[in-house]
Amino acid sequence: MKFIALEIEANTATAADFEPHLQAEARHVWELQQQGILREAYFRADQHTAVLVLECDDLAQAQAVTATFPLVRQGLIYFDLIPLLPYTGLARLFT
Repeated sequence: MKFIALEIEANTATAADFEPHLQAEARHVWELQQQGILREAYFRADQHTAVLVLECDDLAQAQAVTATFPLVRQGLIYFDLIPLLPYTGLARLFT
């Protein structure tokens, strides 16, 4: 099942708080991509927050995966998880 994970920064976090953890965060993104869990990673164009596409069995796994990010463990960010289903509307064209 696919999930969109929208990064939300903690209200009290500053740019200096993030700096010591950014290399570990990038490494973690790469590791999850290599495992096939993280399918796509983006930054929003209107603000510097991540938008991730995850492939997980269920919401519990998606929550467990996002909890492993270094910035999450530091309390600097959290993720809003949105479960996705395939679009079935095209079937209306053939009925």
